[in-house]
Amino acid sequence: MKDRITFLLNRIGERLWVKPLLMCVMSIAAVFVAKMADETRLGARVPEITVDLLETLLTIMSSSMLVIATFAVASMVSSYASASSTATPRSFPLVIADDVSQNALSTFIGAFIFSIVAIIVLKSGYFDKASRFALFVLTLIVFATVILTFVRWVDRIARLGRLGATIDKVEAAAAKALLKRKRAPTMGCASMDSERADGEAVFGESIGYLQRIDVAGLQKIGEESGVRIRVAALPGTFVVPDRPLACLLADGADSTPVDRARLRKAFVVGDERTFDEDPRFGLIVLSEIASRALSPAVNDPGTAIDVIGTIVRLFEIWCRPLEADDMPAVEFDRVIVQAVSIDDMFDDAFTAIARDGAGAVEVAGRLQKALRTLAAMGDAATRRAAKRHARQALARAESALELAEDVAIVRALADFADSGDGAREESSSRSQSAGVSADVQ
Repeated sequence: MKDRITFLLNRIGERLWVKPLLMCVMSIAAVFVAKMADETRLGARVPEITVDLLETLLTIMSSSMLVIATFAVASMVSSYASASSTATPRSFPLVIADDVSQNALSTFIGAFIFSIVAIIVLKSGYFDKASRFALFVLTLIVFATVILTFVRWVDRIARLGRLGATIDKVEAAAAKALLKRKRAPTMGCASMDSERADGEAVFGESIGYLQRIDVAGLQKIGEESGVRIRVAALPGTFVVPDRPLACLLADGADSTPVDRARLRKAFVVGDERTFDEDPRFGLIVLSEIASRALSPAVNDPGTAIDVIGTIVRLFEIWCRPLEADDMPAVEFDRVIVQAVSIDDMFDDAFTAIARDGAGAVEVAGRLQKALRTLAAMGDAATRRAAKRHARQALARAESALELAEDVAIVRALADFADSGDGAREESSSRSQSAGVSADVQ
């Protein structure tokens, strides 16, 4: 339930109209709450606030807030366009979900609605002495909130949409997804390594990217029907009607038919990939940013080097030992899920960068240093994947670099890839990773 609510809140956060609408409702309610002061003895203790004074303040607020709200929308749209063009369109949901910008726009629109409604109610003679004083206090609070919000928002909008800020947002989203999956490699389900891989396939009816799997719902179905459910598509997979979502494994003679429609509802399919439960998507987006920076039109190897460093930090999270309290436990024993392959994650992160940066010695060299670092910090599977990509990157650099000295530099940095690991180990690693996650594109 917690994961479902978080997923829904993240999707709502990507809608720009939700917070402004809530702020408008709160602003209208605040005006009428001020009327409640007339039912107290506050009127005998507070100074007289004239209608003219309140009208002047509210008029100033209404005229200025409309201008500021229009300016805010224009600035945010410009930042969103910049993020999509300079980084990658896949980063757009993260940029538009920026809390500071959404809160600022909501505050400006809410203050405008508050002032308009307050002027209308005030001119109608609805307020007495106590409620006029309460409305005056509320107006001052709104003024202070608008000023503080504007100052904070100006600092944020100057960075929003810039390439560095976008990379930071993608890194934060990817790190969160990686840490979540590391703590639950099989999403709290039984591991596929110890289960047979056959079963009766259940196909989906939608075409799109698998965004979320309700494993708790699958567990309930498995308990009611006496079956085990092997998940055949991880979040991030592009699903089509002829691709199985899951396979049903009978658990004895007492098994009953499974409601296929109910089972399909546990697999949330959408038009786009999301970062929430797809740890590989963040690596792909970072790789796209680096590839765009290495294109001839941009020619910015510095950004690619920055992205490589970012990816190393993310893999460090994946390789970091877990605390005793974070060790994975099987919560849904009737659902079988395959863990994410480290080889697939390395392919997502480094293949495009190695291809597009092969002709730049600074990028090829930095990539070899990054892979050397990962080979030293990870387990055997991570070490094999790092050395495999180091050999591939070296082959690409040898083909693309024209100067013999540059080739020698990259070769020297890639010497670790030949120590103790050969083609046999690489082939073994790839065969072990050939599972349901290998076809996630």
